[in-house]
Amino acid sequence: MLQETQDIVRQALDVLGYGREAFDLLKLPMRVLTVRFPVRMDDGSVRVFTGYRVQHNDAIGPTKGGIRLHPDITLEEMEALAIWMSIRCGIAELPFGGAKGGIVCDPRDMSFSEIERVSRSYVRAVSQIVGPAKDVPTPDAFSNSQNMAWMLDEYSHIRESDSPGFITGKPVILGGTRGRDGAAARGIALTLEESVRQRRQTLEGQRVIIQGFGGIGSYLAKYLSDRGARIVGVGDAYGALYRETGLDVDELLERRDSFGTVTRLYRDVMSNRELVEQPCDILVLAASGAAITPDVAARLKASLVVEAANVSTSQDAMEILGEREIIVIPDVLSFAGDVIVSYFEWVQNNQGYYWSESEIQAKLDDRVRQSFDRVYQVALRYGVHMRLAAYIVGVQRLAEASRWRGWL
Repeated sequence: MLQETQDIVRQALDVLGYGREAFDLLKLPMRVLTVRFPVRMDDGSVRVFTGYRVQHNDAIGPTKGGIRLHPDITLEEMEALAIWMSIRCGIAELPFGGAKGGIVCDPRDMSFSEIERVSRSYVRAVSQIVGPAKDVPTPDAFSNSQNMAWMLDEYSHIRESDSPGFITGKPVILGGTRGRDGAAARGIALTLEESVRQRRQTLEGQRVIIQGFGGIGSYLAKYLSDRGARIVGVGDAYGALYRETGLDVDELLERRDSFGTVTRLYRDVMSNRELVEQPCDILVLAASGAAITPDVAARLKASLVVEAANVSTSQDAMEILGEREIIVIPDVLSFAGDVIVSYFEWVQNNQGYYWSESEIQAKLDDRVRQSFDRVYQVALRYGVHMRLAAYIVGVQRLAEASRWRGWL
C-alpha cells in the first residue's frame, strides 16, 4: 500500500515538474508517534496496547485524519493512509495536511467500559502532538462518535482551552455537526453524478452494479434508484445477486441485516468476482479490500468505475482500464465528502456558531462538485487518468505550501 502510494506521488510530482527534493519531503510522514499504554481490563488484568499517530505534512495547516480501532493495524498502513488524507484535503482545498491514527485492538472482543478506557488512554498518550491548531482526529474504522466523545472529555482535562475543536465526529450535543451522518455516501453519490454529467448523460436508465451493501453501498443503491438508475447487481460478504431487468432496491433494503448482508436469503447467488464482470454501465466498488486486479480489469464491461472503498483497484489494473478507456473515479476523490464535513465541524467549533443541516448539505454539495471539476480539468489538461489527476491536484498544494515556507 505504501509503495503504490509513493509511486503515484512521484508520478504526480514528475508531471508538475518538481525535483527530487519534493518527493523526498512528501514520500513519508514528517512525524510518527508510536505509543504503548497499559489498560486495566474488566477481569482485573492489565493489558498493554500499542497505538500510532502519524502526521504527513503540516505545511498548509494542522493535520487531519481518523483514529481506527482494529487488530490488524500496521505502521506502514498508517503512513500510507496519512498520505491519502493529505491528497483528499488538497483536492477539496481544505487548510489541512493529512494524518492517521490507530489502536491495535479488536473492539468486538471488548466490553463497552474497556473500549472507553482504551480510548481515554490513547488520548493521554498522544495529547502532546494533537490539538485544534496541530492535529485534529476524527472517527475511522471501528470507531464512532462515542469514542470521539470519550476522547474529547479526556483531552479537556489536559488542555481545557483547546478542547472544542480538538476532535471531530462528536455527537451534536458536544459540538458535533449536523449533516455528518451519511456525508461520505452523499459525497460519493454526488461525485458519481458529476461523472455521469460530464459524459453528457443522466442517471436515468443507467445499469448499476454495487459491490458491497453496507452503509455506503445501500445508501448509493437507494440514491441512484430514486434518480432513475437501474440497480442490476449487488454483492455482500456471502455472494452476489444479478438481474438484468433490475433488482427491487426497497425489498433488498428491507431484508438486509445490520451488517449489510442480504444474499443469504436468496437461492440464485453468484460470486463477487462473477458480479463485477457482468454487463453494466456503472460499477461501484463499495466493499473493503482490492476488487479489481489486472486480470479482472481486462474483462470488465462497465464504462465507469467508482471506488467507494479504499484500495479497490490496483495500480496495474488502473493502467489497463485507462487503455480500455474505462473511467475510474478514485477513492481519494470520491471520499472527499467525509473530510469536508469534518472541516465544517472544526470551523463551527472554532467560531462558536453552528449551521443547520440544510446549510451543511448545500456547502457539502458545492465543495464536492468543485473538487470533482478540479480533478477532471487536470485529467484533461495533462491527458492522465483520474487517479493520477487527483494526486496531481493534492500534491501540488502540499509542494507549493512547502516551497513558500522555504522547505524546498
